[in-house]
Amino acid sequence: MKSFKPYKKTTVSEKIVTTIRIDNETLAEIDKIANKIDVSRNELINQCIKYALDNLKNTEITDKKKE
Repeated sequence: MKSFKPYKKTTVSEKIVTTIRIDNETLAEIDKIANKIDVSRNELINQCIKYALDNLKNTEITDKKKE
């Protein structure tokens, strides 16, 4: 699995507004990292989600609805 390296994006893509619930500790860690690399919380969360989805493609996912 490749390592995750967040970065400051230079382009803006269209986004959809949504709501998620995050534990206080997780959000504090996200904010700490986002501030350290000078990106928004939103951008860091999007990069984390993209990284997770890209790496899920390399694993077997069982369709629980068919079981």
